[in-house]
Amino acid sequence: MIPEERRDGPGAGEESTQLQAAGSVRKGYDTVVQTQCGRLQSRRARIHQQINKELRMRTGAENLYREGIAVPMIPLGLKETKELDWSPALKELISGHFGEDGTSYETEIRELTDLRQATRTPSRSEVGLELLMAYYNQLCLLDARFVTPARSLGLLFHWYDSLTGVPAQQRTLAFEKGSVLFNIGALHTQIGARQDRSCPEGTSRAVEAFQRAAGAFSHLREKFSRAPSPDMSPASLSMLEQLMTAQAQECFFEGLLLQAPAAPHDCLAQLRLAQEAAQVAAQYELVHRTMAQPPVCNYAPFAWTTLVHVKAKHFRALAHHHAAVALCDGPPAEAACLAPEQVFLWPLAPSEPQGPVLPQEQEERRKLGKAHLKRAILGQEEALRLHAVGRALRRVDLLQAVLGQALRRSLTRYSELDLEDDFFEATEAPDIQPKTHRRPEVRAPSFSRVKVTDIFHRLGPLSVFSAKNRWRLVGPVHVTRGEGGFGFTLRGDSPVLITAVIPGSHAAAAGLQEGDYIVSVNGQPCKWWKHGEVVAQLKGVGDEGVSLQVVTLLPSAEPPSTGDRRPALRGLLRNQKECGWGTPVPAQASPRPLLGWSRKAKRDKAAGRLSPASQP
Repeated sequence: MIPEERRDGPGAGEESTQLQAAGSVRKGYDTVVQTQCGRLQSRRARIHQQINKELRMRTGAENLYREGIAVPMIPLGLKETKELDWSPALKELISGHFGEDGTSYETEIRELTDLRQATRTPSRSEVGLELLMAYYNQLCLLDARFVTPARSLGLLFHWYDSLTGVPAQQRTLAFEKGSVLFNIGALHTQIGARQDRSCPEGTSRAVEAFQRAAGAFSHLREKFSRAPSPDMSPASLSMLEQLMTAQAQECFFEGLLLQAPAAPHDCLAQLRLAQEAAQVAAQYELVHRTMAQPPVCNYAPFAWTTLVHVKAKHFRALAHHHAAVALCDGPPAEAACLAPEQVFLWPLAPSEPQGPVLPQEQEERRKLGKAHLKRAILGQEEALRLHAVGRALRRVDLLQAVLGQALRRSLTRYSELDLEDDFFEATEAPDIQPKTHRRPEVRAPSFSRVKVTDIFHRLGPLSVFSAKNRWRLVGPVHVTRGEGGFGFTLRGDSPVLITAVIPGSHAAAAGLQEGDYIVSVNGQPCKWWKHGEVVAQLKGVGDEGVSLQVVTLLPSAEPPSTGDRRPALRGLLRNQKECGWGTPVPAQASPRPLLGWSRKAKRDKAAGRLSPASQP
């Protein structure tokens, strides 16, 4: 459901200001919605919301047209979700796989919970989009760190279908990511529908918003398969992509109308407008055919299907109206500059082997223009009839006003051309060739522009410390400096890798091996240290030596362990039970998830420049 617009009143901003001052409000979070919902957290309200959930969602998709603009657009409602407790699953995984105290990450888990809570009611603005994208980026980091092909987080994600209100749930993080991506596209549609398209800047912003909405739905359709809810099925996403592309084309046409010359006698400009209107009509006709076919017709709101059909008729009629204005008001010399087949779809006639030509005589042009006006009037009357059929559309007075104004304009023009002694039957007006000078671009979401810091940054770099890898923690290992230094070579950053150990050196005697990652120097965690920082720390130690802690990656088949691989290290580590690094319980066999997320394999982290360790 889309939150209703609320004006700022004397007391409306007080509570929001107090919350922001207290630091409990995340940027992009609709604080007014949250505080009002908080005051209604009574048992009666919760029961009422549960009973009417499906009804509210169903009717909500039909009541999204009152946006206060000339021609209504179709914004999409956000998917709703239930609250989620990340704590048990993440704490268990951090303790069991990463060997750290899960309770020490309560702050990070609370930050993730607050971020998800904020995304349930994002503000309808660019700030709200950035909030959703930030959460999506965090989900990608969670996926890379905690999820493996064989094991998920085990959390059950609940989301409600945006079109039908039917609940869906899955135990896969991909479902959460897909639902957030869907809401990103839906929020773009709401932002586009709210723009003031009476000025060129507003139409440009609306075009951009609908293009990005189409890109989000296209990206979702390409990345997801086996969606658990109708709104995320390939057929629905394809329909939504077509719908947003058509709305972007409509906004572009409105921008051309704002730039139209003051004098309506510009024949070429009127013919271009006719072709642009025909292009909009063709795209809405394509959307209407898609909506009328199963399975989309089973859950697409009837108001949407009717409105798309009305727009197709309306813009087809506008195309004929502009063609009539060009023929009747424009000079014949200007019309001759364009080939008729580039504008009109003339029927083939054997008597005209050289193709059709536009009439040059004023009377013939008047008759042809009158025929186009006749088709425009019939089209607008059909659009008004379809408008009256839809119950939801009948309440949209602005739409009826626009259709009525277009009909009256065509009728007035037709009466001016209709002569009392005109007893000849009007010629049949040809169709208008759809053509546009700017096709909408399907623009995928730019997640890289929203920079985020990994909430679970303390666990270490993802290249090593993820659920996809297994490692053994060793140390502290005490290494003293010899005549040739410590006896090992370092390379790379975050974490620094031991690439070579000199046989017979102090490092070899201490048990360090090639392939170990240094994670602690003299008790200081250095998982995120750069190569130069580790070298500088090693150069600063004296004859007493340095205490290192390292991890070694294990083959995937070998169970994780903090077991000591060298007799000299016995007693320096906690036992496996205390560290939480015992042999893991085999993962329960789970059915194949309904929703899959396809990703390209990431390249391994590029190795840094080889550099020797510090020498004494």
